[in-house]
Amino acid sequence: MSESEKKKRWKLILNIITFGALILLVYLTWPQITETISNIGRVNTWALLMMIPLQVMNYDAYARMYRAMFAIIGSKTRYWDMYRTALELNFVNHVFPSGGVSGISYFSVRLKPLGISTAQSTLVQIMKFAFLFLSFEILLVIALLSLAVFGEVSGLTLVIGASLVTLLAVMTAGLAFIVGSKQRINRFFTYATKAVNRVIHVIRPKHPETINIKRVRRVFTELHENYKLLKKDYRSLRAPLYYGLIANITEVLTVYSVYLAFGHTVNIGAIILAYAVANFAGLVSVLPGGVGIYEALMTAVLAAAGVPPGVSIPVTVMYRVISMAIQTIPGYYFYHKAPTFDSPDKG
Repeated sequence: MSESEKKKRWKLILNIITFGALILLVYLTWPQITETISNIGRVNTWALLMMIPLQVMNYDAYARMYRAMFAIIGSKTRYWDMYRTALELNFVNHVFPSGGVSGISYFSVRLKPLGISTAQSTLVQIMKFAFLFLSFEILLVIALLSLAVFGEVSGLTLVIGASLVTLLAVMTAGLAFIVGSKQRINRFFTYATKAVNRVIHVIRPKHPETINIKRVRRVFTELHENYKLLKKDYRSLRAPLYYGLIANITEVLTVYSVYLAFGHTVNIGAIILAYAVANFAGLVSVLPGGVGIYEALMTAVLAAAGVPPGVSIPVTVMYRVISMAIQTIPGYYFYHKAPTFDSPDKG
């Protein structure tokens, strides 16, 4: 089979998976969807339409964050390239439930035609997660204060929130610790690569080393050098941290706009906490986009924070269906048009 035929086959498989994920989402949440439809006449259309500009602002924040980080390590990028790549990336991460690993791989391949090395794109993706974690800690602290002061919540809910703050802090510190040393980064990612190869070897017995370890070491050695550039000019990191905060705020406000559309004003702390728990669980879900687990956990956390399931279920379903449509449709379009997959020499 030629390279061109393989890529056409890959696109067909991706199409099937994408539509399958959407159908699965509808199937699993059909009772809630029918309830939502029955109440659609009471929905404030203008409040619901606020989801669109909020999502536009969300991707604007991601695009500016990417540009700021690439500028620090000496790579110039165009705003539109980063904006459409952010849309493509979200589509890939929705379709393939791999905790963001698929997105990191795609990001590297996608930006090669723009003259950006694998090490640079990998570092920027890792730092993006770090900035999102750090900025979300600010929101979690606000959530805990809001719930403690204005909400009637159980001690367990507050413990969950405090645990998330601690977890994010530990993960961010651990990431900086690993990337900060050439020896540590080589040991960690060499071990991780060997572990991945062992898993792949079970599926592909004739390929004991699918991922070349020597190549991985070269990439992450370069990644460490680029990290030192970021660390050296630490004042410039304020811009990507700011954009990470805007990205998180616009996503939380997107959820809140659906509550307003249904005529409910709930504690913003409950939404922040539920959003955080659902997204963490979605990272390890075996289903595309964390479907099923995301909705169940978000509803459960909101209920623990004092929001009745009769309110949170239709809102969560509406948010998920509309946000998936807003993100997945343009993301798929730009993915399909991406230069990485249009010419064989760029695959």
